[in-house]
Amino acid sequence: MTSGWALALVFGALAADAAVEKPAGPFWVEARPRPVARQRGRLASLAHSALPAVVSLTTTARAPKPGRPDGGAARDDHARGLGAGFIINPDGYILTSAHVIEDASEVSVELVGLDGHPEERRATIVGQDSHTDIALLKVEAGRPLPVLPLGSADDVEVADWVVVVGNPFGLTQSVTVGVVSYKGRDDVVPSGRTGYYDYLQTDAPINPGNSGGPILDMQGDVVAIANAVNVAGQGIGFGVPIDVAKAVLNRLKTTGSVHRGWMGLTVLDLTPEIATVFKEPSFSGVIVSEVDRGGPAEEAGLRVGDVIASIDGRNVPRAQSLRWEMVKAEAGERVDVAVRREGQPMQLEVQLRDAPPETAEAPTATPDDSEQSSVLGGTVSDVDRDAATKAGLSRTIGALVRDVSPGGPLALAGVVEGDVVLKVAESTVANARELAGRMAEVRAGTRFRLFVRRGRATLALTVEKP
Repeated sequence: MTSGWALALVFGALAADAAVEKPAGPFWVEARPRPVARQRGRLASLAHSALPAVVSLTTTARAPKPGRPDGGAARDDHARGLGAGFIINPDGYILTSAHVIEDASEVSVELVGLDGHPEERRATIVGQDSHTDIALLKVEAGRPLPVLPLGSADDVEVADWVVVVGNPFGLTQSVTVGVVSYKGRDDVVPSGRTGYYDYLQTDAPINPGNSGGPILDMQGDVVAIANAVNVAGQGIGFGVPIDVAKAVLNRLKTTGSVHRGWMGLTVLDLTPEIATVFKEPSFSGVIVSEVDRGGPAEEAGLRVGDVIASIDGRNVPRAQSLRWEMVKAEAGERVDVAVRREGQPMQLEVQLRDAPPETAEAPTATPDDSEQSSVLGGTVSDVDRDAATKAGLSRTIGALVRDVSPGGPLALAGVVEGDVVLKVAESTVANARELAGRMAEVRAGTRFRLFVRRGRATLALTVEKP
């Protein structure tokens, strides 16, 4: 009996020890099991479907290096660039940004292979257009490739979710998520050149290497092409609406370039101030601020001060809208232009032409022969090549404002140092002397229009001569 009791005590002690060592339950409140949030599931599914059609691009270009100190010739070396693109046709056509492959002597594309591993291919540049920043590439993969469907930027609104896929800093197949921050952003020039479209702004991170990659809506359709990041701000990136690419892709595939229509005029948004100067009762349409001599617009009868209301029946509410119409049109086409001239409606027909080269050379004034003149509280000189380039002018034409006296007529009108004066009322200004002559012809107490280039925009300012 004694031994039996002893065994019972031993087993009892072991049982007690086992009870003490048993892990306790969590001291926090555990969430009940539930399905993954619907939005999160859609994002993951969208990215999984899109990734095989997104490619990484590596470009090689020959970049000149400085000459040797002894005056020897400069030598070439290889410069490499990174970007992204996406497949839009099973035969291997790839859409990307033109600035990604600009000056490239060789473009390599990294595809997702059938086994999921990277697969490198050499790409051919089919066509590119710097104005719209669109480029079309082609790879031979020996099999049908996955594609991304092209939607429309019109399908998304501010605060809609978007997904960016690309190759930031060489980190391939990276996915970022954000919302549409703004639509129709036309007050930025991230690529340094005024575009023919409005940007789509997003807070989805876009970094170097993302350029050329897709911006997708929640249906997995491409609504824009990642284009640029604002280096001065966090979470501000821009994309080119996919509608721009759709307007030029067929021409890039067929001819390798875009011969867009050119009217030969400059227009301004019809602001309240400009409407007052031109005595326009309505703010609808855009106002003609400059007509190129001998251009299609002049031949059709358009004049400075005309208000263009529509092109082929499509309203033109802003200057950018007219540029967009020219993206879609081709040289040789005839377009019907609805115009208001001094309040009276008119219908004109313009036959579009090829745009003249932007790099056209013209004689330029040197510092020695650049005449300076005083006009209405300011000093102007002939435009030199540097000023013309900054103003986006192909010729050294106009008068450069050197300084403006505070409180003078030019200052009161909003003219600032660096402006290039192109017209006084409806008269073109070729140089500083001509501007002084035009100003002298204006009667005292008269208000007149002064057209100036600032940055790459044309402004119509109202000046009153004392």
